[in-house]
Amino acid sequence: MWAGSSRPSCSCPSSPAVGEPFSPSVGSPPPRQRLRLASSSWRRCVRCCQHRHDCWRDRWYVTGPFLQVCQRLQMPALMRLKLNRKLYRPAPPHPPGKRGAPRKDGDLFQGSRPETWGKPDASWNGTDWRGKPLSVQVWQHLHVQQARQVEVTVFRVLREGANGTKRDPRKSWFVWVGEQELAPGEVASSYRYRFSHEHSYRFLKQDLLWTKVHVRTPKQFERWSLVVASAMNQIVLTRSLGQASYCPWERRRDRVTPRQVRRVMAGILSQVGTPARVPKPREKSPGRPTGATGMKAARFDVVRKPKPVPKKPRKRA
Repeated sequence: MWAGSSRPSCSCPSSPAVGEPFSPSVGSPPPRQRLRLASSSWRRCVRCCQHRHDCWRDRWYVTGPFLQVCQRLQMPALMRLKLNRKLYRPAPPHPPGKRGAPRKDGDLFQGSRPETWGKPDASWNGTDWRGKPLSVQVWQHLHVQQARQVEVTVFRVLREGANGTKRDPRKSWFVWVGEQELAPGEVASSYRYRFSHEHSYRFLKQDLLWTKVHVRTPKQFERWSLVVASAMNQIVLTRSLGQASYCPWERRRDRVTPRQVRRVMAGILSQVGTPARVPKPREKSPGRPTGATGMKAARFDVVRKPKPVPKKPRKRA
């Protein structure tokens, strides 16, 4: 998605707008192996920005390491929640005189087990952006076992006017982490920004060849991810020039897509130039000296996942 609002000079992208096709990239997106790189990119963004940035993630991000990064960088995040994800309430105080270690976790909270919900801390009834009835239930002061020091808030959103499909569900669960509280009426409307993130990943993979590179080590892939992120940010900055190339079947709209801007980047970069020096001409290479032996490239074992074995039902006595 393109930058949705103008702001003072800053090297990182702006907050997106609903309905925008793609989002700028400030670092390496999803997988767990590159969580450190994503956190360092967000740290740079927090330093140079004064306004609030929110993060929208899918259900696979509700993990201890990611929540700790959000707390350390003061990064508000709204994430989907799996129904079987286990959260816990604060541990009760240790009774005086009782032997043994005190409890680390309180009672269980799990979306797939209504008996663990208890009474919600807050509730809200209203309408969504389509004018359909909307109800939200809130449970506060929860945590996961991998990050007990990070408190999260769980929202259960019920949309009666939804179609009940996988794309348009009636019931949705969300997790919010951040110093400021999120209003229950803003949960469903805020998560609409997530739509643009998925298109950004597709653009990075298909047009900027993010996953097509052949490297040997994770560090090499991290450097390649930074190159791809820099290219994406250049495309975002080029949008303000108003130049785009359209295919015959594409409509000419006010909002241009990054793919349309990427088609004219070659001509723009040829006019802007490069700070690199002109390569010097060289004659035929003499090759390796006599007797020299090259070092063999490091080889790594291929990690293969075993075939999942279905669980057998236990026999009842």
